[in-house]
Amino acid sequence: MAAVDAEYGRLFLHGNQENIPLKAIILLAYQSFGVVYGDLSTSPLYVYRSTFAGRLRLHESDDEILGILSFIFYTLTIIPLIKYVFIVLNASDNGEGGTFALYSLLCRHGKLSLLSNQQDDDQNLSTYKVVTPKQTQLGLRVMNLFEKHPHLRKGLLIVVLLGTCMVIADGVFTPAISVLSAVTGIKVAAPDLPEGTEAMFADLGHFNQVSIKIAFTTAVYPALLLGYFGQAAYLSKNRNDVSESFYKSIPTPVFWPVFLIATLAAIVGSQAVISATFSIVKQCVSLYCFPRVKVIHTSREIHGQIYIPEINWILFLLCLAITVGFRDTTTIGNAYGLAVMSVMLVTTCLMALVILLVWGRSIFIALGFLIFFGSIELMYISASIMKVPQGGWVPLVISFVFLIIMYIWNYGTSKKYQYDFENKVAMHTLMNIGQTMGGVRVPGIGLYYTELVTGVPPILAHLFTNLPALHEFLVLVSIKHVPVPYIPLQERYLVGRIGSKDLRLYRCVVRYGYKDIHKDDDGFEDKLIEKLGAFIVAEDDVESETCSSDERDDGMMQASGMYRSSSLVHAVDNELTVKERFGRKKQPLAKSELSCNEPTPQVNGKKRVRFQSPDFKQPDPAILRELELLREHKERGVVYILGHSYVEATNASSILKKFAINVVYTFLRRICRGPSVILHIPQASSIEIGVVYRV
Repeated sequence: MAAVDAEYGRLFLHGNQENIPLKAIILLAYQSFGVVYGDLSTSPLYVYRSTFAGRLRLHESDDEILGILSFIFYTLTIIPLIKYVFIVLNASDNGEGGTFALYSLLCRHGKLSLLSNQQDDDQNLSTYKVVTPKQTQLGLRVMNLFEKHPHLRKGLLIVVLLGTCMVIADGVFTPAISVLSAVTGIKVAAPDLPEGTEAMFADLGHFNQVSIKIAFTTAVYPALLLGYFGQAAYLSKNRNDVSESFYKSIPTPVFWPVFLIATLAAIVGSQAVISATFSIVKQCVSLYCFPRVKVIHTSREIHGQIYIPEINWILFLLCLAITVGFRDTTTIGNAYGLAVMSVMLVTTCLMALVILLVWGRSIFIALGFLIFFGSIELMYISASIMKVPQGGWVPLVISFVFLIIMYIWNYGTSKKYQYDFENKVAMHTLMNIGQTMGGVRVPGIGLYYTELVTGVPPILAHLFTNLPALHEFLVLVSIKHVPVPYIPLQERYLVGRIGSKDLRLYRCVVRYGYKDIHKDDDGFEDKLIEKLGAFIVAEDDVESETCSSDERDDGMMQASGMYRSSSLVHAVDNELTVKERFGRKKQPLAKSELSCNEPTPQVNGKKRVRFQSPDFKQPDPAILRELELLREHKERGVVYILGHSYVEATNASSILKKFAINVVYTFLRRICRGPSVILHIPQASSIEIGVVYRV
């Protein structure tokens, strides 16, 4: 059942899902068999054996067999078919699913995130897609309750993290139980040899809703029922074969082909859950809920296929330990069931909030969904809790460890951001420091990385106080993750100016979705400077309409004064690109034209950038001079400036907080990947500034 939520993820994002040809839908439905339903389809290998391994025993009558069969039938019908296929799949986040997809939907429709780095301009993203329904009065009260009370938002985050941790635990148990159950068929053929649904919801990414529904209703669901009914019929006549009922019910001529298919299906299903675990950890890192890890993009053609070495080794060691330690599928099944049902219950709780707050439905519909499905899942969980001493304690321990890591990392990151936000420096204060210390400007372009999206970070004032020198062009670069799965490249950059033009101080906010990968931005430095040059050209044309001089706060343009790269410039033949403008050869800037609506032509495979000019005149000489300076200082060199922070709890903090910050969070920061590695910053061009945060 784990295949129903950990894999509900990437729901055929690229392209219009409503106009997909029928042939493509059928092909997607066929491809989904292995990826989405891998571990769900292998469940007949071990369900009957695990069911009758405890106190329940087969007797002379068929009552036990029929009872278990009816239980399986109604479970497959109610949870995977009705709950997931017909209800939960409709709550996808731009084609993405899973626990974090539901959480991001809630965060976009209300201020439920613990970090205050969201901007109004984020709502203009094409993937943001906030459709505000006519909410009920009670729904508005519930939303206001979450927004006013941080403890409720923390509680919601803990529930989300708990579900995520259980999915990671599922990634440990699925390979063990699936593969072990598949290879037990060897004992049937050679008895003398010695003894060795949630994911569907999280791995939808390669498919669309229609293909998933077609695959499950027309193939997977009927096949599962036939498999379970066939085993039940066989057991009614062969009660002693319950431990190997699946393989012993297979006719001898087709035994080895079925054994081979079952083994391969178990491997595919296990790999699907492991891949889903990589994807979930990547989402956690993007949403500041997991330490930074190395993410490798494994496919040039398919976006989102990733590999995380650290997580792979952790899963390998845990899976090996469980397989060697438990040895039999019955004990592993006890642990596996608790992990899977916990994730399902978390999904039910989040889905009830989505029905109320996102869809704007009645509280009675939301409560009905929660009570109906939640009661069934609680019944399963209560049965699994009884088996905690027989192996059910393992997923609890694994989930608890991951939950502590995730929550403390999120807590420490939030406190660090809060410190920066509360102690940000006004621009005039920074300039006063420079005048007092005799500050100078040095050649080159400085890219200073900060998590703040407004104001000047205190660490920059710390640097300027001790080293009163700034680069001729200084850009505050903020890498920000928005609660959407993907952000198109043309909408990724926001560029603005801080202070007066003669300071040449800018801010660039680079936005990513929680499924985006930083390595997708090849040539990040050139792209950023290209957007900066485009901003300089377009600034005068739109500044009078968006932000007058008396509307500035310490020289920083308001949100309406920030410019999306997609609205700045377009391309045309025979005109100078910004990238070429910053090249080695100096050339006069060609006269530009105003054309904001025509498509983007290409010349020799390169996009040609046109600077907008409303009166078709030559650009202002001051603009040309600033562009020329930008080109010259790019040739002088680009320096990356990063903060290397140490976070400590204040002396007045509680013992628990000191342990969380000074011990656990500090340890995690030391062993995790540094920001220069994650952001692919060349080591020879980087400078790290050490500073201590007392939170």
